[in-house]
Amino acid sequence: MKKHFVTFVSPGSFFTEETTRDIGSWDPEVAMKMAGGITERYGARPFGFYFTTRERGFLDFDSKETQKSGVYYLGGVISTLEDVIARDDPDEKIMLNNMECNGWDRMIVNTNSYRACQPFRKDDCLLELPAGHPLLSKGKSDETD
Repeated sequence: MKKHFVTFVSPGSFFTEETTRDIGSWDPEVAMKMAGGITERYGARPFGFYFTTRERGFLDFDSKETQKSGVYYLGGVISTLEDVIARDDPDEKIMLNNMECNGWDRMIVNTNSYRACQPFRKDDCLLELPAGHPLLSKGKSDETD
């Protein structure tokens, strides 16, 4: 048995918040639409998502993750280590330190929801949200927990 999932990642207090939903296939367009309905604690909205596939054999007690995509970021600005050094912005000192200490050559800062800075890895993808998408509104959602 094989099943696909999409996990939405949103800014959290110390770590990212995650919400996972079933999805028919690894379809970024469908996942982008689904992201508009996700709201985490304190009104945080997804800055990205990733796909996983889980499989279970007839004799397996539980399923196992067999595939995982990179992160699909829902808008954002990518900066290289050189960009951050050249800007010499005191507000980016922590990001610069994290990049240097962890060997990250690119970071992405989201342009929706609360600010989140994440390493941008080779399998990641930057998507542009279509005009009118619910995540382009920076206000809190009407949904409640």
